Amino acid sequence: MRARISAGALVFLLPLLLGVAMDESAKIEIYNATTGKTEKVDPVVQTEGEWKKILTPEQYQVMRGKGTERPFSKQCAIPKSGKGIYRCAACGTDLFQYGNKFESGTGWPSFWDPVSPLNIKIEEDNSFGMRREEALCARCGAHLGHVFDDGPPPTGKRYCINTVALKLTENC
Repeated sequence: MRARISAGALVFLLPLLLGVAMDESAKIEIYNATTGKTEKVDPVVQTEGEWKKILTPEQYQVMRGKGTERPFSKQCAIPKSGKGIYRCAACGTDLFQYGNKFESGTGWPSFWDPVSPLNIKIEEDNSFGMRREEALCARCGAHLGHVFDDGPPPTGKRYCINTVALKLTENC
């Protein structure tokens, strides 16, 4: 029986198999909310076929296809302890602290600040004839939602995020 290695895994395994050091310039800096420190990590790169195996159909449509779930259609997990980190459902990167979540009345989870600007990439989005700022996971490029300037203090920002793009971790 032959083992199959995905193209994404091969990108990370090949240097190890060849005894070559990983190119440090390819790494990105991400903030780890559990340790409170920044780390150099490899970007998460998968083929579309691999993403389809990893994500549910709805997650794939939102996170890879830049879709949006219907407002009020999902319930965002709430930590029993009152503390937790919402991570990217695709790659596990820390995105938002539960303490930065607020009720915006929009039908999607809203946060006034990410755990770090290192973990979220913002790009201009002019789709559907609108001018918006798209929020993406900095490590895997997954579409998370959009950022608006109508949030509460202290930032005045509203990170409007699709529920399916988040997974809650409570032991932080």
